[in-house]
Amino acid sequence: MNATPFGTMPDGTRVEAVTIAAGGLSARIITYGAIIQDVRLAGVPHPLVLGFPTLAGYLNNPNYFGAVAGRYANRIAGGRFSIDGKSFQLSQNEGQNHLHGGTDGYGARVWSILDIDEASVTLGLDDPDGTSGYPGRVKTELTYSVEEPGTLRTSIRATTDAPTIVNLAQHSYFNLAGGGTIRDHLLTIPAETYLPIDAAKIPTGERRPVAGTPFDFRAERPVGTDPDAVVDTYDHNYNVTEGRTAIPHLLARLVSPKSGVALEVHSTEPGVQFYGGQMIACRDPGLTGELHGANAGLCLEPQIYPDSPNQPGFPSAVLRPGEIYRQETLFVFSRA
Repeated sequence: MNATPFGTMPDGTRVEAVTIAAGGLSARIITYGAIIQDVRLAGVPHPLVLGFPTLAGYLNNPNYFGAVAGRYANRIAGGRFSIDGKSFQLSQNEGQNHLHGGTDGYGARVWSILDIDEASVTLGLDDPDGTSGYPGRVKTELTYSVEEPGTLRTSIRATTDAPTIVNLAQHSYFNLAGGGTIRDHLLTIPAETYLPIDAAKIPTGERRPVAGTPFDFRAERPVGTDPDAVVDTYDHNYNVTEGRTAIPHLLARLVSPKSGVALEVHSTEPGVQFYGGQMIACRDPGLTGELHGANAGLCLEPQIYPDSPNQPGFPSAVLRPGEIYRQETLFVFSRA
């Protein structure tokens, strides 16, 4: 099993692609951003994620398509946080906020291939102290593996040489129908509460019950049929557990009535960010030749709660020397 060329970065760095497969499921991974570029299920004639056929598509459309977001996924208010009484200022790449690790985040870096076989690939990233303002050098290893039945597993391990924060999230956009929008997809999220946000999309600190609101997906229902068209504003974290767990638990289930394809997301992470893809506006055609627009795909991102370094009541994202950050996330595809 060998890597194949996928393109060259503006600075001359080569980007490679690896295809892994087992039991009727295949995934193509590229070293830029540790991106899941394509996922295919036997008997289904279309991709199950949004992606681009060339590197230029990813560089021209920086919406984290299939990437690993980090060093801290999601938002940090004002790009500021403190550890042990010491304050740090991160880059601000979404207004005053820090989003997905800043302009030099993990999703915009070229990872190294550490190991490959027919069903798995391990990538590595060495993130120096001070990148985007983060303290500490963080070394990350990420393994994508395909397992029966229909499972794409993401296993992440990270260490640091100084106290820092680490919160990584897989940022694939799913469309299980192969085209159009995800408004008719059926979604289930087994969470009793979600995090309301302010105008800057920062959690207010409240954990609000989903009952009686458009954010209630405890029972399966379509994403985009709410009379208030709230699908145009979905970008919220759901509180499934109070902290990381040793064994992956169910975070979400998604079904396309058109294709009959189902996806379950299981993870050791406590929260899942549901983003409805309303800001998608691609300049390059995707894998199917379609030019993707609003709601062409949705994200179900396992992670620590947003802005947790500034929210004492949220699970902690602090990583210290001698500790190991671990995450296991499973994307399980099937025919519904």
